[in-house]
Amino acid sequence: MPIVNSVKKSTLSFLTIAILLFSSVQASSQVISSADKKILRIKEDSLQQIARFMILDSLEVGRLLAYKDFVPVLLRALKVKNSFYYPFDSVLGISKLYAPDSSFRIITWYIEIDDYRGYQKGLIQHNTKDGSLKLNILFDNSEWADNKHSKICRDTNWIGAVYYNMIKTQHQGKNYYTLFGIDREGLRSQKKWIDVLSFDEKKNPVFGGGFSFKEDSIIKPTQSRFSIEYKKEARTYVNYEPELKLILFDHLISETEEPEFPWTFVPDGDYEGFKWQNGQWVHVDKVFNYKLEDGQAPVGDQLLDSKGNKNEEKLKQKSDANKGKKPGGN
Repeated sequence: MPIVNSVKKSTLSFLTIAILLFSSVQASSQVISSADKKILRIKEDSLQQIARFMILDSLEVGRLLAYKDFVPVLLRALKVKNSFYYPFDSVLGISKLYAPDSSFRIITWYIEIDDYRGYQKGLIQHNTKDGSLKLNILFDNSEWADNKHSKICRDTNWIGAVYYNMIKTQHQGKNYYTLFGIDREGLRSQKKWIDVLSFDEKKNPVFGGGFSFKEDSIIKPTQSRFSIEYKKEARTYVNYEPELKLILFDHLISETEEPEFPWTFVPDGDYEGFKWQNGQWVHVDKVFNYKLEDGQAPVGDQLLDSKGNKNEEKLKQKSDANKGKKPGGN
């Protein structure tokens, strides 16, 4: 009898938790009033059209003019009460990622100027109790940063990337959000960045964490962020693997035996990684003791396709899952 009662209590407890979680998600989807939803849909239609020209227009002047229109329209949309919960699903080519605890979302995109230049753009929208807008507009400091890998970027300075995934870790009660992004700048090569976002006591963003190589046979200085640079046409993997509890990324080699030229780098079938340890990401030189055949990498949901483009459906699923979570949760 006690066992039966225990099972009943467990079942009831599970149902209670499930109902509470469902109610929380439902409440999140209903916080925007009908009138404000109508306004947001109109603005979303405008943003959808402008974004298409900003990203796909064949002329530089067309892309720049669209960008000049896009930002003001986006900011006006975000000023609508509780816009934090509005996903802007139809605005393609723009990454919209919610934090795993739903405390903020980060919106990033890339505007191409020509074959040699482009701009990474971004903003952070905070989840506020009264639905008002709290925003940090990010300015890409890549062009002027002396050392992109060691620089701590505070407030609105930022080493730009278009983000395709975000995970949350904690150390000594502080939250750290690890971001995975792609930087398309470069005629023959591109980069994937791993950066860490946290917030200071005034809730201002701080970009840069600890990427340690202390367990390597040749110890290198700790970095604030990490990147791989590779041939533009190559397919590479950089993401977090929950089952392994590791960041996993391709080991690269020069396909032409010219390591001084990053546009010759391609994956060789080995994998490196980072493990979360005492508030740092610690490098793992060789994750597996064998090479995997092509297509057999132990990867999760691919948020980028073979050309490095975002899988909009997967990105939406990831962001929607985070949006439904309660702020401050683990």
